[in-house]
Amino acid sequence: MNASVRLSASSLRAHKRRFTGTFVAVFLGVAFLAGTLVMGDTLRANFDTMFGNATSGTDAVVRSADAITTPGESEGVREPVATALAETIEEIPGVAAAEPNIEGAGQLVGRDGDPIGGQGPPTLAGNWITDPELNSYQLAEGRAPQKSGEVVVNRGTAERGDLKLGDRTTLRTPDPVEVTIVGLATFGGENGMAQVTYTGMTRADAEKYLTARPGEAATILVRAGPGVSQQELVDRLTPTLPQGVEAITGQESADENTEMISGQFLTLFTTFLLVFSGVALLVATFSIHNTFAIVVAQRTRENALLRALGASRRQVTTATLIEATAVAVTASLAGLAGGIGIAAGLQALFPAIGFPFPEGELVISAISMTLPLTVGVAVCLGSALLPAVRAGRTAPLAALRETAVDTSAASRARAITGLALAAGATAATLTGVLVTPNIWLAGTGAALSLAAFIVLGPVASTTAIRVLGSPLARLRGVTGGLARRNALRTPKRTAATASALMIGVAVVSLFTVFGASLKATMDQTVSRSFAGDVAVSAPSFGAGGSGLSPRLADAVQQLPEVDTAVGLGRGVAEVDGKGRALTVTDPAALQRTFDLGEIRGSLRALGTDGIAITENEAEKQHLTTGDKADLTFTDGQTETFTVRAVYDQSELAGDYVITRAAWAPHRTQDADTLVAVTFANGVSADDGKAAVEKAAAAYGNPEVQTRDEYAQSAAGAIDMMLTLVYALLALAVLIALLGIANTLTLATHERTRELGLLRAVGQTRAQLRAMVRWESILVAAFGTTGGLALGAFLGWVLVEASDGASDSAFAFAVPPLQLLLVALVGVTAGALAGLRPATRAARLNVLRAIATE
Repeated sequence: MNASVRLSASSLRAHKRRFTGTFVAVFLGVAFLAGTLVMGDTLRANFDTMFGNATSGTDAVVRSADAITTPGESEGVREPVATALAETIEEIPGVAAAEPNIEGAGQLVGRDGDPIGGQGPPTLAGNWITDPELNSYQLAEGRAPQKSGEVVVNRGTAERGDLKLGDRTTLRTPDPVEVTIVGLATFGGENGMAQVTYTGMTRADAEKYLTARPGEAATILVRAGPGVSQQELVDRLTPTLPQGVEAITGQESADENTEMISGQFLTLFTTFLLVFSGVALLVATFSIHNTFAIVVAQRTRENALLRALGASRRQVTTATLIEATAVAVTASLAGLAGGIGIAAGLQALFPAIGFPFPEGELVISAISMTLPLTVGVAVCLGSALLPAVRAGRTAPLAALRETAVDTSAASRARAITGLALAAGATAATLTGVLVTPNIWLAGTGAALSLAAFIVLGPVASTTAIRVLGSPLARLRGVTGGLARRNALRTPKRTAATASALMIGVAVVSLFTVFGASLKATMDQTVSRSFAGDVAVSAPSFGAGGSGLSPRLADAVQQLPEVDTAVGLGRGVAEVDGKGRALTVTDPAALQRTFDLGEIRGSLRALGTDGIAITENEAEKQHLTTGDKADLTFTDGQTETFTVRAVYDQSELAGDYVITRAAWAPHRTQDADTLVAVTFANGVSADDGKAAVEKAAAAYGNPEVQTRDEYAQSAAGAIDMMLTLVYALLALAVLIALLGIANTLTLATHERTRELGLLRAVGQTRAQLRAMVRWESILVAAFGTTGGLALGAFLGWVLVEASDGASDSAFAFAVPPLQLLLVALVGVTAGALAGLRPATRAARLNVLRAIATE
């Protein structure tokens, strides 16, 4: 063992530059992983602290016990509680104060006329809690609202909207309300709760604009008297509460809020980053393996001499693994420091780009340090294992060879194995996508496809390089021909080098294809379902935004330029015990403006006790026209509805439709998500749109768009997602390019004598540089081409699997221009990766190079 350690130390000292690329690959992968974990822990801890500070004075929360949760949502909708309950609670011994907490959606309009927020996080409005200890928000400037029209807003919202004390603006509730800002507030010591906006109103205004009926609140906030613990307070409240109402401790409420943020945002955020950390480490695996494979090949004679002098196979293998361990541990430890730096940088960056996460010290847990360190060492050692075993198998007679260049080629066994994997991938994918849709089977096929590409790489590299390099001999003469032959010389090395880039390009292509397919799906959905001329919508995404005023559709309907205007509202109810989203609308106008496909029954006959459902939901619920279904609303009322219509297409219209008259007794804060408008005969598109815009201006100035514009804006979040994906994948591509540069550098080293002879027989420095650069471009072109093909295939699998797992019809689309851009970036990056190795090769001393053995 001591001999192996001495050999490893001697080799590392003598060949430090050989392992630079490996060090950087491990460092970047570990740094990204560690940074993600530290950032996630920090955000969770800071949000927990912020919610704890904000709700520290609330000892108990009284609310409805049951919530209706619809598919795809983690937080349900609860029945309101009576505001008068606060007075009853205040009479209970041990209660110091109790106040109703009225909450709803309210979106402020900034100085520039654009709404603030609404791109995911909620835009909240509510009554300003007069008890400072019960209020989650604390006044920082100004005063509390005292009369109708006065509001307090959180300081972060005011800054984003360029608003200040005394300014008048509009609050969409969704009906526009003119308000005056009289106070600025903070939340838990911060300017706001991340991107969430908050507007505090008088209690009378909150009841008027945010509830369907006066006397209702979302919760009752309770503060305990001296010496009464939170649990003791809850125990005292519980026996006095009406049926269906519960009390939880303030700590439980804070934990739920933290969990909501964690479940809806932080988990998704950190998982997203962890996936790309995994991609980066996978790419690093190929680069590391290739480096050690080349180093072992270059040391064939050295290892053979050691064997001839008595070194055992185990000693040679151990010496190589010790080198790998030294590089792995050093790079991983440096990566941990880099990860902490990345987390600190992200913590400073997010507020600068408009995502004000709560401030606080970085949280560095044991798991966020040990996991990246373990993964980094494991990846490096795992990648070096096969080359190390190969080094131990070096025969002593290999010391007699004149060259130590790796000339291994693709074996027949590899070809057979790769073809078997490809056949298995095809069978699993087609079965899981087309025959019996199963997302897990399709995912297995996708994983086997990736394995088949990697295994078949050396087999395919010879043919691919011949084809891709065929123009070089004609365009670049002898230089191009030599570059092509150099790339063909070691198929396994070429494939391993290109595989790293292939993985990065494949993931980029996958998301590009999937994003294009989502856009095509949205366009197809709008084109197929939306028969109107323009759509009126309020900019929002996810839970954000206040929606549109339900009165807007009626106002637009009165225009002489309009034939039909129909608003689509949203409600929730349990249908036979299962939470479902309801579309609240005028069914007759809906039928005129949306293509619902074949309709069995009549949408015009729904009335106050009828419901229309899609064919797919009818099959799931075993319902048909004439059947009865029990709907339980958020107010706790259960009513029996008759299925009076079954229609084919849901998409924009939703799966369940009821009339506004049926929804009115159970509604909370009423809002539409969309108003679809059809123009009267003879009205031009420009004239009709202008008339609708003028009418909509009085309702908060929502956006009026044509069908094409509406489809594009609905897909706007996809472009945001792709931009983030490309930025994150730049790390994986960078690691791949470092692998190409490292491989070319090592290949130049082992071909030192050959390069010297080329220079001696007349090759110029420029020609030598060009030869190495073109070799790099060929390797990058091979990896990029394979990545594009694999990414497009995986994109198709993902789209088809999503289509099979969803009730909506997904459209598959391949964006040629975007993929062409990806290809150009990949090849250009390959050319850049070859610059340094080419420069170093051109600087070789001719006589010394020729004398090198």
